[in-house]
Amino acid sequence: MHPYPLKGSKGASLPPRPTLVFLIALFGLYVCYLSFNQIRMESKHVEENGAQEQDEHVCTRPYVPSEELPYVHFPKPKGYSRAECSCNPVRFFVIVSMQRSGSGWFETLLNSHPNISSNGEIFNRVDRRQNISSIVQTLDKLYDLDWLTSAAKNECTAAFGFKWMLNQGFMDHHDDILSYLNKKGVSVIFLFRKNTLRRLISVLANNYDRDAKQLNGTHKSHVHSEEEAEILAKFKPELDVSTLVSNIRDVEKYMGDCLDSFNTTRRMILYYEDIIRNRNVLEQNSFGCPNEVPIDYGLP
Repeated sequence: MHPYPLKGSKGASLPPRPTLVFLIALFGLYVCYLSFNQIRMESKHVEENGAQEQDEHVCTRPYVPSEELPYVHFPKPKGYSRAECSCNPVRFFVIVSMQRSGSGWFETLLNSHPNISSNGEIFNRVDRRQNISSIVQTLDKLYDLDWLTSAAKNECTAAFGFKWMLNQGFMDHHDDILSYLNKKGVSVIFLFRKNTLRRLISVLANNYDRDAKQLNGTHKSHVHSEEEAEILAKFKPELDVSTLVSNIRDVEKYMGDCLDSFNTTRRMILYYEDIIRNRNVLEQNSFGCPNEVPIDYGLP
């Protein structure tokens, strides 16, 4: 027997020294990594809060008269960032009109401005106007500037809106729509046509051309040249004289009911004939809540 017998070790043996050093170093790196991430997240949170506070500080004091403050907005789209234009105030508008009343031409005039976006007839799709919920959802998306069309200038737009025809659900839910427009601070531009007889003839001509497709086998709701206008002018509609006066009266009443139902909105009332005769008519009109009455055409 060996003079100095070794006693068996109790429990598990310790790992070799190099392995132990490696594990300690790895644990230290892990602790440092967690600490670094926590510091970075706290710094980012502070920066975001500071930027948000700065934005709010700047954006709540736009250079506009105090009476205009309810009608300026600072949207934050979900689909993109307004970047350096995030503090530029945006005004919301809606063009309320009827078919064949010059609304397409008027919208083209607005969109010729680099900072105005009018996005067409968004409620020509029935699913967007099935009920007031779908209407509000559509309006919220548009006025959040998340409505992307060829007309949208997006980041630096100063006025954002669309065109809404009376027969596209506008009068079906007028109380709820009125409340929404006033709450949202939307300016309403009513664009009608004084000569309802000419409008009726234009409707008939447009319906005829939809089937006949006179312009090189295509249908165009709006002409863009004198030649196209001459082609469409060759159509001579046949009017039902027995119902003509009643139809005109119904249209005028419809226009009057619309103006009465939305007389508490911030609005401007324009007529196609006035704009044609005087291009400065927009400068001569201002938004307000006048008590206009429908024009009396002296019909028997």
